Amino acid sequence: MKILNCQSDTKTEPWLQGLREALPGAEVIDWTPGAPLADYAVVWAPPQQMLDEQTQLKALFNTGAGVDKLMALNIRPEVAVVRLEDAGMGVQMVEYVLHAVTRHFRELGAYEQAQTEARWAYRKPLRRSAYPIGVLGLGVLGQQVAQGLAAFQYPINGWSRTPRDVPGVRCFHGDPGLQAFLAASRFLVCLLPLTPDTEGLLNRETLSRLQPGGYLINVARGGHLVDQDLLDLLESGHLAGATLDVFHTEPLPTDHPFWRHPRISVTPHTSARTLRDETIAQIAGKLQALAAGASVSTLGGVVDRQRGY
Repeated sequence: MKILNCQSDTKTEPWLQGLREALPGAEVIDWTPGAPLADYAVVWAPPQQMLDEQTQLKALFNTGAGVDKLMALNIRPEVAVVRLEDAGMGVQMVEYVLHAVTRHFRELGAYEQAQTEARWAYRKPLRRSAYPIGVLGLGVLGQQVAQGLAAFQYPINGWSRTPRDVPGVRCFHGDPGLQAFLAASRFLVCLLPLTPDTEGLLNRETLSRLQPGGYLINVARGGHLVDQDLLDLLESGHLAGATLDVFHTEPLPTDHPFWRHPRISVTPHTSARTLRDETIAQIAGKLQALAAGASVSTLGGVVDRQRGY
């Protein structure tokens, strides 16, 4: 088995070493132009040149859960695309979203401001029942986030394209269910894949359907959000704030208004980072299954190319 490693903006040697240790019978090399033909490739944002040159690839193993950048490339139809399934990302995502929810619900920003003024000031406790949380996207990560939040006794709603049954979550699905889902939610957590159908979904119309004083948490992709619509809804008071980890342009340009908005928290696409050891173990397990005769179609995380996730 010959395996290429081709990951943009990533230190190569630790990945090569980890893959070689996990797959001692395989030949693992880093991709450079003109590299020998391989059976499989471990990739993150690979160049089109690599895909054009590697005419014998059977599958690409993406080192992230999101494959929108990969789907924008020209990949031969016979090449399977396999995305990462959790591999340590789920617990990070739960932590991040829970922190954003807790900070807003417990009004910790107001206490921080009081500290700067040396002011001892209580705030009236809020009712969790008045702050239902909507999780937009009930994939592997979305389900973990929804169930993690449910443990803190918030009412939890979830929306998915097709019907899902998630314990502790009131589930909605499809276009008809989206409007009811939004109207039932005050917090909105976006965990959708970015596809042509979901690009710009977080816009004036959809965000206006959240309950008054709504709060947006976007940990999916910047392309889901219409930036100016968020700013306008914050200005109008319909939305109370937002925590944003992803943006149309990354790094976020220094002159972008999100940086200085008093009700927007910005983080640098760090809500759930790829953990190398866990990722290598997951990909190596799938490659070992293939070497033992399994079909690619039986692997978890195989992307439906038509849907884009």
